[in-house]
Amino acid sequence: METTIFDKILAGELPCDKVYEDETVLAFRDISPQAPIHVLVIPKEKSEGFHNLPEKEIEYTGKFFTAVAKVARLLDLEKDGYRIVLNHGEDGQQTVDYIHAHILGGRKLSWPPG
Repeated sequence: METTIFDKILAGELPCDKVYEDETVLAFRDISPQAPIHVLVIPKEKSEGFHNLPEKEIEYTGKFFTAVAKVARLLDLEKDGYRIVLNHGEDGQQTVDYIHAHILGGRKLSWPPG
């Protein structure tokens, strides 16, 4: 697997605006936000994308999605709502080959998204 910007952030080689961190994930503000609140959540154990989740232990997937929910709660987005986005592949606009969730909120989001 190639070294990505997320690998460099986790290694401390690049800075980030950290929102949350525990033993399994790191959450930080997106450098190109698409909403007033735009936070990325990445697992500390690398997986290239959503399609790799079946190869992971169920505990990995559970901890990742539980952390995404926890971060959304910490951002106080529950009342007005928010969107969780996982992009996969070129057509899905995945730009970093490292699974990550986008938490978007702070304004009314339109539908359809693309």
